[in-house]
Formats: sequence, C-alpha cells, structure tokens
Amino acid sequence: MNERLDIEGLRALVAISVHGGVTRAAEYLALSQPAVSHKIRRLENVLDCELLARRAGGPLFTEAGSRLLDYAQRMMDLHDEALAALGKKPLAGTIRLGMTEDTTGGDIARILGRFTRLHPKTKVSTRIGQSLTLSDWLFSGEIDIAVIQVLRDDVRHDDIVLYEDRLHWIKSHDLPLKPNAPVPFLSFDQNCFYKHWAQSQNRVVGHEFEVVLECPSVAGILSATRAGLGVALLNGLHVSSEFDIIEGVFPEPPAIAYVARSTPKSRTDVARALLNEIAEEARLPAQLKVA
Repeated sequence: MNERLDIEGLRALVAISVHGGVTRAAEYLALSQPAVSHKIRRLENVLDCELLARRAGGPLFTEAGSRLLDYAQRMMDLHDEALAALGKKPLAGTIRLGMTEDTTGGDIARILGRFTRLHPKTKVSTRIGQSLTLSDWLFSGEIDIAVIQVLRDDVRHDDIVLYEDRLHWIKSHDLPLKPNAPVPFLSFDQNCFYKHWAQSQNRVVGHEFEVVLECPSVAGILSATRAGLGVALLNGLHVSSEFDIIEGVFPEPPAIAYVARSTPKSRTDVARALLNEIAEEARLPAQLKVA
C-alpha cells in the first residue's frame, strides 16, 4: 500500500470539526478556504471516498468522514506528543492568558498543567479579570488568549466554545421585592456585562436596577446575596437551593457561553498549541466543564 494520509490534511479535518466548517477552520489555521478544501480533497483522493457531506443544513461529515475523524484526532495527539518529546526545536515561549475567576479551576487548570508538562520550555502567565476587561486586554495586545463569558448570541465564529449556561435572577429567601421601587442590584464591577445587560432592560419592562454593591469576586456576590443585600444575576453554575430564583418578574435572562478567544495577531506558535489543546478537550462528547 503506497497511499499516505497527509498529516496537515488530518489537522484540517479536525479543525473543521472543532470550528464547525471549512471557512472557520481556514481562519483558525491562518489558511485560505481553498487551501483547506484542497487538503480535504487530497485525503478523499487517497481514500477514494467523500469525507465532507457538503449539504446545506446537514451534517458536516459523511459516515466515512466521521470514522476518519476519530482516527485523525488520535493520530494528531500522537504526532504532537512525539514532536514535542523528540523534536529538535521544542515548543518554547510565554503565553499571556486571561481568565475569569470561575474558570481558574477544574479542567482549565488540568489542561494548563498537562500543557506545561508536555512543553517544559513554555510558560503560561495568567491574569484574572472580568470578561469585558479581558476582552479589552486581548484586543489591545496585553494578553494572547482570553477565557471569558459572553452572551451566547455574541459567540464569534473563531471562538472555542467550552461550556454553555443560562443566567438566573436570584435573591435570598428573606429579601422582599417592593413594587415600584428601584431593584437593589449586586454587580461585579464597572465592567460587569451582567450589569450592562440588566440596565439595558430598564426601559423595556419599567424596572430600575440600582447598583448597591460592586464586588469583583463570585464569593463576594454570593455572600451579599445570602445576606439579602440585593438581587444578583448569576449563571447556573453558582445557583443552589439556598437562593430564590426569580421568574416572571424581570426580563428573561439570556443564555451565555464560556469561550476561549484569541485574535489572528495573538496566535503565536505557542498560543496556537495551547488553543489546540483546549479545542481538543472542547470537542469531546463530555463537554469541557469549567468550575
């Protein structure tokens, strides 16, 4: 058998799966769309079968494409591991990573630990901030990757979606809601996009949300809510039976997503390698969870 599967073609196949299409995969790989399509056609010629379904509104892959994708992921993992372990030019450099407080533990920490063990000449420098602050840092070039929350409708085509959730209005069991009075609102800080969304709803439903506390910590917001200082918007990750979920009073809270976001300019070799690690976790059937 003289046929060979091109490793970059397999990488393109994986990128199409992770990013949801040829166009998005091309942008992530910093290639043209025809270049990515050409890589896939070369694989199809070698295997003598179609890999992409190419039907609008249908699945991305044919049955053969889905089968190859499983092999491709394993082959890419082994390829990258061997290259990192035996390559003459090991991956090296610093990644400036920005994260929200509630993404600093769990699987994200595990991915970072594995990445630095696999690439001992790399260093991850991490800054913690609110999502809007991290977005500002990303686009001003202060960080390379931002792990942030966004409204689900604001997910970008080249974001890596880690986890989806919904926001909930919550309060303590003992806090009464007074009709026609300003609603005491607990905000993370001036750059809290929960607050910006809530205040944008003032005129829609006639409620006035008055910020009575600004605290950049999730633990602080939870503590203030328990104490009955006001109403908070929090995602399902932090909601428990110790709070009342307010329904039918305020505007329906939006869906959100946790994403890993970068810009074409920020995708250095070492940043791209970490993004690949995150993307590979995110595409597993048991979706990447942040805690």
